[in-house]
Amino acid sequence: MRFTLDKNIDYLPADELENLQVDLLKKHLRYTLANSPFYKDKFSEKDIASISKLSDLSKFTKTSKKDLADCNSDFLSISKRDVVEYVTTSGTTGKPVSIALSKNDLDRLAYNEARSLEIADFTADDTVQITTTLDKCFMAGMAYYLGLTKIGAAVIRAGQGTPEFHWEMIKQINPTALIAVPSFLQKLGANSSSIQHQITKALCIGEPLRNADFSDNQLTKNIAEHWHLDLRSTYASTEMATAFTECQEKQGGHLLPELIILEILDVNGNEVADGELGEVTVTPLGIEAMPLVRFQTGDLARKHSKTCACGRITPRLGPIEGRLAQMIKLKGTTIYPTQIEEVLHLHPTASPYLIEIDQDENGLDSVSIILPETCTEAESNSLLIDLQAKLRVKPNLKISSISAIQKLLFRGNSRKPKKIIDNRNA
Repeated sequence: MRFTLDKNIDYLPADELENLQVDLLKKHLRYTLANSPFYKDKFSEKDIASISKLSDLSKFTKTSKKDLADCNSDFLSISKRDVVEYVTTSGTTGKPVSIALSKNDLDRLAYNEARSLEIADFTADDTVQITTTLDKCFMAGMAYYLGLTKIGAAVIRAGQGTPEFHWEMIKQINPTALIAVPSFLQKLGANSSSIQHQITKALCIGEPLRNADFSDNQLTKNIAEHWHLDLRSTYASTEMATAFTECQEKQGGHLLPELIILEILDVNGNEVADGELGEVTVTPLGIEAMPLVRFQTGDLARKHSKTCACGRITPRLGPIEGRLAQMIKLKGTTIYPTQIEEVLHLHPTASPYLIEIDQDENGLDSVSIILPETCTEAESNSLLIDLQAKLRVKPNLKISSISAIQKLLFRGNSRKPKKIIDNRNA
């Protein structure tokens, strides 16, 4: 596949778009069947030939994160001498898993990010400061760099660092845009009031900016208190190597039809109705080294297929509302850490924090929120009231030193903060 930027594909009539995706899907499945040891017995050429519409993909086996972890080497579909890069998953809900890439996969990754950046209205006129890690086998940092250079933007590869470090870079080079995790953007903005800068926009990763109805969530509102930026959300994972990115309408991340097939499935593996919550399940197209079929991300979100006000026909993926592996049953109520975090973002003194999940011998879940010692009793009580009102249940609160919390946030030499400690499967 030649990766030449073509924005017109997003505006194709729905039937032409589906025909294109069906053709690309068949090509992907044939390549996977011929080259992947893992999938060689999972389906046949006859199964592929029977596909006439995207919904026919439901007849194929799903691939779990456990499959990828337990049979990792069986997914490699090229010779080792043709591997040019190894990256790893973040290990948010388990151990990091290695993913191999070919030269063509790197070209695809650059194309993917260039397409996403253009949807987010980044241009060749921009100078962009990357504040996420660019080492530790992190795919996203590399993808942003490749995509930015592909669209002709200038890049400041600042990587992870303190707010003070990033402001020094900003004062020195005057970027027009940032790529950042929203919670870090909030921290960075808290120090911005007395500093002149030219930053007008930011592409945000790792944390949602919107609620399920696309209204701004509390974290986005907190950022707006410090500076006025055009914030766009982007969602991806190492396994899918493809991003869903917001346009100017901010009504979900647009699917890139030439790069990925999206399904939203219920607990029984059936596709849910448009706009309903389910598990994000993806089939990335055009991958050479480690192709995947119906990969279950474990993330919960909604698909929106109505034509966007921007004119694009492509479906959009709503914000991640939770992770299946992190579902909590607390006193009969089902909650997710993301709901707890939305309340925590109302209380600036509650940062940094950790959410610890345990289970007793009867299989009952319990939740403790670990707060910094700088959070006063009055502030803790106010937080408990808000948690009770929002969740209808009251987690436990614990106090710890900031240094102890920071150490746990980056446990295991993690490249990004792990705010959830789930002891149930430890």
